[in-house]
Amino acid sequence: MFEDSLLDYGGRGKTKKPWTVACSFVIQSLVTGIMVLVPLIYTEALPKHQLMTFLMAPPPPPPPPPPPALAPKVRIMPKVIQQPQEMVQPRSIPRQVAIIKEEPLPPSGPVGGVVGGVLGGIEGGTMGGILGNIVSAPPPPPPPPPPPPPPERVRVGGQVQSAKLVAQPRPQYPPLARQARIQGTVRLEAVISKDGAIEELKVVSGHPLLIQSAIDAVKQWRYQPTQLNGVAVEVVTTIDVNFTLGG
Repeated sequence: MFEDSLLDYGGRGKTKKPWTVACSFVIQSLVTGIMVLVPLIYTEALPKHQLMTFLMAPPPPPPPPPPPALAPKVRIMPKVIQQPQEMVQPRSIPRQVAIIKEEPLPPSGPVGGVVGGVLGGIEGGTMGGILGNIVSAPPPPPPPPPPPPPPERVRVGGQVQSAKLVAQPRPQYPPLARQARIQGTVRLEAVISKDGAIEELKVVSGHPLLIQSAIDAVKQWRYQPTQLNGVAVEVVTTIDVNFTLGG
């Protein structure tokens, strides 16, 4: 009975399906292959800092020190010692020594000076030269003529009659002043020349928006020349230009 039980137990442990062994072998082979191929496919990248360390070139060596400056060569000049010359006695002394007489030079000019010369001059001088090497100062330039006296101007009033207008263009009303409803009087001071033209306009008072229009108009005004004792004179006068809005 014991033997039968052992035999029966051994018969029940054996597999009756051989294809399961083949499937198990295939699965184990696939798992082993995957475990081998995965490390080969997914390789680990090298660290960047380590790669940079290997790729950096070493620093260049420092430049060599400059050569020392050469000391200037001092050239010593040899001293030349001059030997004193010895006096040599002549062999013979002549009894007579010839004396050379030079003939006087002929006079360079006529005796008594030249025509047009100056008393006290020297021979061989130049015409128009300076006597005694004394340079005389040139005459001073003439003084400039005195400036012309300023024109006599009289002011209108008293014994002077008011100037008479001949041409009086009216001033243009400034658009900005018209829109702002600004009106008033601009007072100017001017000089009426001898021919009746306006000169030297000055603003005495007035609204800033009206002044330029008044100046442009008054510059075109013309007056009859003012006379004083029958002579035309310049006149200083005051001109009022009125700006009014109608309606």
